[in-house]
Amino acid sequence: MKRYDEMQNYNFGYSGSRGATPVGVIIGIIVILLSFFVLAFVNLWLGIFGLLFGLILMSAIKIAAEWERVIILRLGKFMRTAKAGMFFIIPVFEQTFKVDLRTRVWDVQPQEIMSADFVPVEVDAVVYYKISDPEKAIMNVEDYANASVKMAQTTLRDIVGKSDLDRLLTKKEEIGKDIQTILDKATDPWGIHVTSVEIKDVVLPEMLKRAMAKEAEASREKKARLIKASAEEEAASKFERAAAIMMKSPAGMQLRQLQTWQEIGAEQNSLMILIPTDFAKSMETLGAAGLGSQVLKEMEQKPKQKKK
Repeated sequence: MKRYDEMQNYNFGYSGSRGATPVGVIIGIIVILLSFFVLAFVNLWLGIFGLLFGLILMSAIKIAAEWERVIILRLGKFMRTAKAGMFFIIPVFEQTFKVDLRTRVWDVQPQEIMSADFVPVEVDAVVYYKISDPEKAIMNVEDYANASVKMAQTTLRDIVGKSDLDRLLTKKEEIGKDIQTILDKATDPWGIHVTSVEIKDVVLPEMLKRAMAKEAEASREKKARLIKASAEEEAASKFERAAAIMMKSPAGMQLRQLQTWQEIGAEQNSLMILIPTDFAKSMETLGAAGLGSQVLKEMEQKPKQKKK
């Protein structure tokens, strides 16, 4: 990026042909050519007068484009402001300065600034402006472009120095409006209206970036754990309600156990299911479970018969 002392300054020299056709030069050349013809074939003095008149026309007729205004000084004193179109000046005695009224851009050079919470940051900003009063822009300041850029730098440093890091990162638009208000008020005597100030980028030190990344990672992990704990709490509440319902109907609990074993057998692709003894005793009338209960009874009675 160019330094400001290397930036191209706006040149307010004599009025030229920028932005419009040099009608005065064209008319002057035509008159001079006709004067040469008159000088050679008609009259010497008339031809000389035509040559002088053509030279005067070349300097006297000027054209301003629609987006330009021309400040006219006569012998160093302000006379008038010419608007878009063709106008006349008095050669030698009058000077012209063109001013472009279109919106322009200042690219404020990134600069390291210490924020309110003592964090070094680099802030890059863009300022949009336009000339509201051409006379003030020429009369009241030597180089309004460079002067306004320096003012923008100073204002940016002042606002950023009063803001903490969180505000710089989250409220760029608000900071831009604050800079615009101060800058517009400061440049108003120069005939300049600042339309907008945009904060393009806020560059942080690498160590601070890593610390913020760790903080963000820890925050996400905390959020994930809270969500998991909330889910477990909700699941525990559901299980508690289900247990209360099953306690009212013991048969429902036993049917639920049978359903669970069926799911386990389907997943493991096995026909053998181990059934607890207490459960088998309480299910004497339920098919295979009942047979298992009878087998258990027979096994309990055999040792008794041997003892007798």
